[in-house]
Amino acid sequence: MIPNKSYSDIAIVGGGLAGLCFAIQAADKGYSVTLFEKENYPHHKICGEYISMESWEFLVRLGLPLAEVDLPIINQLQVSSVNGKLFSHALPLGGFGISRYKIDSLLAEIAVKKGVQLFTQTKVNDVVFNESTEEFTIHTQSSNGNNEWKAKVAIGSFGKRSNIDVQWKRNFVQQKPNKLNNYIGIKYHIRYKHPIGTIALHNFENGYCGMSKIENDKSCLCYLTTAQNLKDNNNSIKLLEENILHKNPFLKDIFINAEFLFPQPIAISQISFQQKQSVENHVLMIGDSAGSITPLCGNGMSMAMHASKLAFKQVDLFLQKRINRTDIEAQYQQAWKQQFSTRLATGRLIQSMFGSVIASNILVNTMNLFPFLATPLIKATHGKTF
Repeated sequence: MIPNKSYSDIAIVGGGLAGLCFAIQAADKGYSVTLFEKENYPHHKICGEYISMESWEFLVRLGLPLAEVDLPIINQLQVSSVNGKLFSHALPLGGFGISRYKIDSLLAEIAVKKGVQLFTQTKVNDVVFNESTEEFTIHTQSSNGNNEWKAKVAIGSFGKRSNIDVQWKRNFVQQKPNKLNNYIGIKYHIRYKHPIGTIALHNFENGYCGMSKIENDKSCLCYLTTAQNLKDNNNSIKLLEENILHKNPFLKDIFINAEFLFPQPIAISQISFQQKQSVENHVLMIGDSAGSITPLCGNGMSMAMHASKLAFKQVDLFLQKRINRTDIEAQYQQAWKQQFSTRLATGRLIQSMFGSVIASNILVNTMNLFPFLATPLIKATHGKTF
């Protein structure tokens, strides 16, 4: 009997970190998995490209040979205020740097080798749950035309904001622009005399910029600011950097002396840090689809991977018929909230202190006077090995 390639146990929408990690776990358990990704691998994404050490063992279990990739180990944090005052502190757990260009591609290769049916350059237009048959229909669009796929379980891993979010009218999409939902992100890869073991967070007016080493002696330079900041500079990224970011002497030195490796920066708009639902229309959300932690916490990638593990635990029980669909949704929502809600709230609190001349100076001065306060603050935005 020829298997039905348009039907699977699990369909995953979005092939970023969370989606790929979920797919590999499911394939390891013998489930049929279909994953849809709108881009080709490898490709760049807006991301700080720092991963907390809490994720190392998990990635190795998935089959990623991290020790063989020669990645920079990061164990020091630097924070500068808008006018250049500096605070340095050891990272309690530490992390490592790797580009999304590299890690996503490596995980995609592992997924395919383990039997995941991967469709790239495929846009998902909708995911519909049929209450009577208790199965999902996934509507896709690609160069091969429009198709429909069926699955017992659907996983949403489509990032910070997608066409599906808009179509479903998710709550965070409906909110008017405010201090939590109207950001832009800009990213470069550069070569610069940056200490290999240090991640830096440099404040500027209404924003902050992170920098840390990744593979091949490159650094990821990624900053977040308000849409209004860009608008006030004639919607020009170059003017924004010259007029605003350069006021921080550390950033000015980077932008003047670094070798920029992209012909143009990668940019994304309408970034939201507002609360999201971890289950929508019976679809389990993982990664940024379930909630985004502020980038200054440096832990979004680990959260995405950990969420994939939490979700798969429940999906595995469901497909074994040990729990029903109501259970899978309730238990995943509870697990997600227990693991991440405090981290997200702490991240939003810390973010309120960044991007302001006065607040960033107070923060840096306080940390320099009372450095013991930094460790619990850092730990509050990170988890434990999973």
